[in-house]
Amino acid sequence: MTAVVSGCSSPAEEAPEATTGPVVQVANMAYAPSTITVRAGDTVTWNFDDRGVTHDVVGVGAAKSVLRSRLMQTGTFTYTFTEPGTYEYTCSLHPDMTGTVVVTP
Repeated sequence: MTAVVSGCSSPAEEAPEATTGPVVQVANMAYAPSTITVRAGDTVTWNFDDRGVTHDVVGVGAAKSVLRSRLMQTGTFTYTFTEPGTYEYTCSLHPDMTGTVVVTP
């Protein structure tokens, strides 16, 4: 499936306020859950908490041009998915860490 990727992102510098949408934990050298399903318009939050280990979220394939966080050990990264499709991502420092966001209409 080819996905058209659009949306906006905003990395947060501070601890997040109450998160209301889907959350992916970045800890223990993994994204958990590794696959999530959301609706178009949902904002996903990646919560980085892997003490002493730096990670990021980097889109693969069609998501490569828009899905990219900064490198961090703690903090959050958010991205609003506006188009249905399958969005794969990885950690640029640890390519065995992979995740997928499936966006439904």
